[in-house]
Amino acid sequence: MQTMGDLLSWLRSFAPVSQTVSRRERFFSCAGAIVGLLLAEWICRQALGEATPWFIAPMGASAVLLFAVPSSPLAQPWAIVGGNVMAALVGVTCAKLVTHPGLAAALAVGIAIGVMFQFKCLHPPGGAVALMSVLGGPGVMQFGYRFALWPVAIDSLVLVTAAILFNVAMGRRYPHRAHPHVLASDPKHVVQPAEPIASPQLGVTLDDLNEVLRVRGELIDVSNDDLEEIFMAAELRAYRRWLGQIGCSDLVVGDEAEDVPSGGGRGRDPVADRKEMAEAQGADQG
Repeated sequence: MQTMGDLLSWLRSFAPVSQTVSRRERFFSCAGAIVGLLLAEWICRQALGEATPWFIAPMGASAVLLFAVPSSPLAQPWAIVGGNVMAALVGVTCAKLVTHPGLAAALAVGIAIGVMFQFKCLHPPGGAVALMSVLGGPGVMQFGYRFALWPVAIDSLVLVTAAILFNVAMGRRYPHRAHPHVLASDPKHVVQPAEPIASPQLGVTLDDLNEVLRVRGELIDVSNDDLEEIFMAAELRAYRRWLGQIGCSDLVVGDEAEDVPSGGGRGRDPVADRKEMAEAQGADQG
């Protein structure tokens, strides 16, 4: 029975994963790809003329990352430009040194992944660029290493420029950077307890996340800063749900609390709760 349950659980992993992407973001993703590719095509055609191959197919895959998941580390400017150019250089080299096309294509993609990891510019469409550099036919082979500059580098730069213009115009953060840590920097958003808590710090920190990721040793397609931001927001939401609405009287201890109007603490004492939690933690550590 357990084997059957494991098999069913494994089969369920093939089902589509639920998404929390808003309709607004979905629309921006579709519109951005259309506008970005049209703008990149127009710029390249105006600069180089009709007879020049101004686009390569992997740019379509890059557009998906640029406009559908602009917060991904794989969609940042250096990942796109650096990843595509590095992959093209590796692909051309493999095509020149290895006569068997199948072996050359496999080596190109595998080595390109290693090079992109090394230079911190991992970009999935780079695998398609490496493959195209080997199997693109005489039109690609006649370019040689110039293929990495044109059309790969130019296409990538123009597409990134279009993505920056579109995403900024639509109010999206690109190049992506984490939100400022408001809870840590803005005193208005920090609840200071009336008495110090025994524990130096409760909750998940960026160091905790970095250590867990280091132990896992695998690539997670979200930046560490974004992970910390998500955890902080989730902790704050859970904190509010646990303590209820905190008023001024909840943060004052002693007789002074009688002079402060109640803020609707729902009959709970958050300071006492925090002290009990810290004492329980200290007892467990002891």
